[in-house]
Amino acid sequence: MKVISYNLRKHRAAGELEELVVEHEPDILCLQECDVSELRDDIGGLALADATHGNRLGLAVYYRTNTFQLQDLRTFGLKKSLHDRMLKPAHERVLGVRLRDIDNGRELIVASFHAAPLTALNSLRRNQIRSALTELETMGRGLPVLMVGDYNYPVFKENLGQTVRDHGYTLTLSDDRTYTRYRVFKGHYDFATSNGFAIDSIQTLPQKSSDHRPILVTASVGTSV
Repeated sequence: MKVISYNLRKHRAAGELEELVVEHEPDILCLQECDVSELRDDIGGLALADATHGNRLGLAVYYRTNTFQLQDLRTFGLKKSLHDRMLKPAHERVLGVRLRDIDNGRELIVASFHAAPLTALNSLRRNQIRSALTELETMGRGLPVLMVGDYNYPVFKENLGQTVRDHGYTLTLSDDRTYTRYRVFKGHYDFATSNGFAIDSIQTLPQKSSDHRPILVTASVGTSV
């Protein structure tokens, strides 16, 4: 299974999506900072499962309909940062879908996630990540879970990795930095947390019009590594 996650930088990179999907042939596409009112129902053969509706810029998930059947979808609000309370940019920070593999009948959960911005404390983002994973588990007890997106966590990942492991999940970074536009903030922002998946690779794709680089996750259902 191949999953692409991409922060569109306030929808600026939306025009790249068709080419991105055609070139890399993902089974699932997870977006952050997309203008939900401008989203297409289909991108390169992937169907829109759903998008968040609580704010103009939000999350979306697309999936390949000849591979998966959509079983359930949910959005979740998480603990708010001061930035969220004052500017109200995003209430829903997780969009999860439960999918059934048409060929083998297995079900799995994949989610698009966008953590609070860098103005918030890392402790709050860790709280958001734990809460997001807990909420996703309610969509199907015991099902494999893969959450990808913009974690806004460029430094001190050891603490985050331990938090994720304590929760029973694996934190996996991509093969290169995903945010490179501003020297002071360079680092890995976009990555994956998983349980019940074997992550074969996470490739950082070339940067174009977004301030984030998309990541391509190749994974299979199995024991987390």
